[in-house]
Amino acid sequence: MIRSKRLFCLLLAVLMAVTSLTLIQPASAVTQKDIDSLKSNASSLAQQKKELQAKISDLSDDISNTMKKKTLLDQQISLLADQISNVEEQISTYATLISQTETELADAQAKEQAQYELFCERVRAMEERGTVSYWSVLFNATNFTDLLGRLDAVNEVMDADQAVIDQLQALQDEITAKQETLTSQKADSEAAKADLVSKKSELDTQRASANKLVQQLSTSKGEYESDMDDLAAEEEANQQKIMELSRELAAQQAAQGQATSAALGGYIWPVSSHYITSTFGGRSSPGGIGSTNHKGVDIGRVGYTTDIHAAKAGTVIISQYSSSYGNYVVISHGSGNTTLYAHMSSRCVSVGQTVAQGDKIGVTGSTGHSTGPHLHFEISENGARINPLKYLTNYTLAG
Repeated sequence: MIRSKRLFCLLLAVLMAVTSLTLIQPASAVTQKDIDSLKSNASSLAQQKKELQAKISDLSDDISNTMKKKTLLDQQISLLADQISNVEEQISTYATLISQTETELADAQAKEQAQYELFCERVRAMEERGTVSYWSVLFNATNFTDLLGRLDAVNEVMDADQAVIDQLQALQDEITAKQETLTSQKADSEAAKADLVSKKSELDTQRASANKLVQQLSTSKGEYESDMDDLAAEEEANQQKIMELSRELAAQQAAQGQATSAALGGYIWPVSSHYITSTFGGRSSPGGIGSTNHKGVDIGRVGYTTDIHAAKAGTVIISQYSSSYGNYVVISHGSGNTTLYAHMSSRCVSVGQTVAQGDKIGVTGSTGHSTGPHLHFEISENGARINPLKYLTNYTLAG
């Protein structure tokens, strides 16, 4: 009995020796709120995609609605790509959270180990000195005054011991909580990774469906020709708008004392591929669904993830979606001199933005009137579209 009391006393004394140790919460650059925000955004994207699917289902299978369906599918594909980006960001954030939690857990465990080692050291020292228990201190008082003095000292020590005991308990609770948090974070991260695989598979399916819709146009010659007339009219209207915007921009720059004359030439390839699948000018309609008077060149072997770069420095005058060009961007390089980049899966520049030659402006895709991923690229000089291959050399023509 005396030995157990003595051991308790030894423990209390050891706890006094570590009162200076405090619990410090590491600063976290990422919190659960970041994950919650991403999940809220993901829910919003999912709802938008659901609404688009309902609109697609409402359309009949008539060929006249084909391009309407294609437009809606392009929008759905864009939302799905945003969802994928959201999940990828969640996975990245989870990785940061997990790393931080592992660091915090290791720190807490190190503190606990340090206290244990101090405990062992103090126990050995007190055993060697034969330290007595609190009760022995009180019972050995020589008189009442001595007893009161000893009692006050014991109370002070016991209060200090209790504070350390509370800190140790908090440290143990912290370790348990962080272990549980770490397990939960890892499980959520794995779920996000599985969701990412699923969404990428869905994206591939959606893209295949969208491309197939455009191919269906060739099944009805009359309606196809009518549809192509509409697309040609849209493209021509787009070109007129481009020239108007280019002239307006030049006038604004002149009013501000900026140089507006266009130095023609000086273009670089807008993508890493130099493989031309369709040339400028008259051609056979590719796949039965393309224009027979091509106003630019089509660059293939790009997929859905190839970066598109500004072929020349200038100012963005159009960044939008159309049923013919899909997601497209037009950059003005001076009055009457523009470049156009079409069928993008995504755009990353806005109207009015100044870009340097080589700046990323989007990613290749198959939006709009397209049956597969490629970049439709146009150059206009003095208000007229010219053959881009006048400047873009070292290319390969598709056989």
